[in-house]
Amino acid sequence: MPKLTMVQAINLALHQEMERDESVLVMGQDVGVNGGVFRVTDGLGDKFGSDRAIDAPLAEGAIIGTAIGMAMNGLKPVAEMQFSGFSYLSIPQLEGNGARMRTRSRGQFTVPMVMRMPYGGGVRALEHHSESKETYYAHTPGMKTVIPSTPKAAYHLLLAAIRDPDPVVFMEPKHSYRAFKEEVDDNGEAWELGKARTVQEGTDLTVISWGAMLHRTEKVVEQLSEDRNASIELIDLQTIYPMDGATIAKSVMKTGRCVIVQEAQKTLGPASEIISIINDKALMYLEAPVKRVTGYDVIMPYFARENQYVPTIGRIKRAIEETLDFE
Repeated sequence: MPKLTMVQAINLALHQEMERDESVLVMGQDVGVNGGVFRVTDGLGDKFGSDRAIDAPLAEGAIIGTAIGMAMNGLKPVAEMQFSGFSYLSIPQLEGNGARMRTRSRGQFTVPMVMRMPYGGGVRALEHHSESKETYYAHTPGMKTVIPSTPKAAYHLLLAAIRDPDPVVFMEPKHSYRAFKEEVDDNGEAWELGKARTVQEGTDLTVISWGAMLHRTEKVVEQLSEDRNASIELIDLQTIYPMDGATIAKSVMKTGRCVIVQEAQKTLGPASEIISIINDKALMYLEAPVKRVTGYDVIMPYFARENQYVPTIGRIKRAIEETLDFE
């Protein structure tokens, strides 16, 4: 199995699906000739030509509107937004048409398309380049919202997203694009969407995270598991919607304690929905209040203060220790 970065894993998934299925294409700003701003689509234009690696104008609404029309007529477009902060211009098309088409047409039409986009902080980008607004998309019925945390997950989840019969928003944590490599079983297997992944089993406390925060949280869990001899269960959420409430509840019913780590701002973030699931399904098993480690309810700050906005190792460690020690 090759050891790949997340960028390489996503690129491999796109290559394989475009080879396997001629209806799959990529489109977006600079995705063909230049291989995308992060080079995620590098080589696709050379291999598949401009008809299947389509350089689009700077018009996000038009990109997604065109992708919806393509998907309704037998193609499987994978549309790239250069940065998640630019994707908001596509929401009228995505929410108003793409997510509603199956219901609107009573199943006559489906929209098998993917909207890929880099999101999140940690790379000292400019305004509109570093937000973590997965809630915008998870709150929209009719489509799925997926966030991979590792190269392996990115590969298998993107295959599943492309093969799904309905729209999928695929948010890629750009801080993890080239942060580390791992072995990727490039066997063409698609993981099931809507399923969380148990990274590490434990009995004392459940920690739930996703995206770039998972890798950071995993380091804290490893440290506390050794320093405090704590048995910590770590869950990678993977799909923000539909959320895997069964895995969340089962874990919290076993451990009785839970910490959630999200990059997004606190108010109405995915952690709020996770806590609601716990209240509905596992409240009587709790031995401590559920803690959230989150971004702040402010606009994502620039450069020097960016690292203070994103949950730090120290904040994650403190939340886990306080939850373990609660009596």
